[in-house]
Amino acid sequence: MTPPAELLSLLEALNEPRILVDSEYRIMAANQAYRREFGNPRAIIGRTCYEVSHHFKKPCDQCGESCPRQAAEKSREVSRVLHLHHTPRGEEYVDVELIPIQGADGKIAYFVETMNFLREIGSQSNGAGMVGRSPAFNHMVEFINRAAPAMTPVLLLGESGTGKELAAQALHSLSPRRSKPFVPVDCSGMTETLFESELFGYEKGAFTGANQRKIGLVEAAAGGTLFLDEVGDIPLHLQVKLLRLLETSTFRRVGGVETLRADFRLVAATHRGVKQMVEAGTFRRDLYYRISAFPIHLPALRERPDDIPILVESLLARLAPDRSIHLSDQAMARLVAYDFPGNIRELRNLLERALLLADADTLRPEHFPKEMAATMPGYESGALPETLFTVMPLERVEAEYVRWALDQMGGDKRGLAMKLGISERTLYRKLGA
Repeated sequence: MTPPAELLSLLEALNEPRILVDSEYRIMAANQAYRREFGNPRAIIGRTCYEVSHHFKKPCDQCGESCPRQAAEKSREVSRVLHLHHTPRGEEYVDVELIPIQGADGKIAYFVETMNFLREIGSQSNGAGMVGRSPAFNHMVEFINRAAPAMTPVLLLGESGTGKELAAQALHSLSPRRSKPFVPVDCSGMTETLFESELFGYEKGAFTGANQRKIGLVEAAAGGTLFLDEVGDIPLHLQVKLLRLLETSTFRRVGGVETLRADFRLVAATHRGVKQMVEAGTFRRDLYYRISAFPIHLPALRERPDDIPILVESLLARLAPDRSIHLSDQAMARLVAYDFPGNIRELRNLLERALLLADADTLRPEHFPKEMAATMPGYESGALPETLFTVMPLERVEAEYVRWALDQMGGDKRGLAMKLGISERTLYRKLGA
């Protein structure tokens, strides 16, 4: 069925990359913005959306992915979901919005799919920013994407070392305030005098040593984002000053009389259990409700072990940009099996230490602390091991076969995991068995 000319004309006039999909998942048209983004769309016309975006042979919801189509068909309203799409640049996070279009018979005939790319967050190692592709990481990214366009205060909750400042920067970069300043404030260990002078600034002569006027961080964040890191560490007697700033959107410099207007989007973060602090009376209840309108949990590294390989690549790209460093299978298996109480910060430290210990470009188990795990047995790849033709425990047979299969795949661990129908994390565990 040929789409109505009016619908194609409307699609062409829209600014964002959009495609028109029929009721059988076939792509019927792509607009000018899509062509600017990806070039000639002839290669996708007539193909299914799930084949183009995910390389699936069946619809997304039948392959373990959430699909906005099901919600749109049921509600007949706009539906949104965050997906990882295959693009000419590789895998990219995409905010997919689906609009159902009814035909003359009242049935849904088409869907207009809008794609907004979240290039501030990646699924591949690019040497900067947040990277990941695990379910826990994707869930966090979806919340960041939902909150970014609004002025609603966001509270980032997570253990130390989980990347809260990177998450705050992603919120800022995806927001309408991205062209304005992003101002981080470390709230831990601030005295009352330092808190006020750093946050609000001061006038010349306000105190001994104030030889000139100083602009505070609230003023520096005008039009942008103010990130209060470790807000749970602010002493109780200073919390009232922050509460007044948030409630009135006004402040005065130390030693000043002029009331100034504050214009910032608040993002706060803490590793503490703030709810428990409220109940214990060490954190103001009214301040908590001010800053926690939209809480986002940042998963610990042990909650997203499937992301360790790409985090390793990304961190090595920053730590040793001029070297082609890689990890042996046994070393990677050791990292994947480790709990990382210090999270990504600890992973970075371990890699930095290993780089200093390694003379060649391969990081091996001996370059990592022995406390992390028992030593992984080595393995020399080659022909199918003769031991597989003798009676032995099944666990050992499986480990021998997996190592042999990896050699046949040219070391492509992700490809082997897909062929075996297991996750990369499971594969690394079997390699280290």
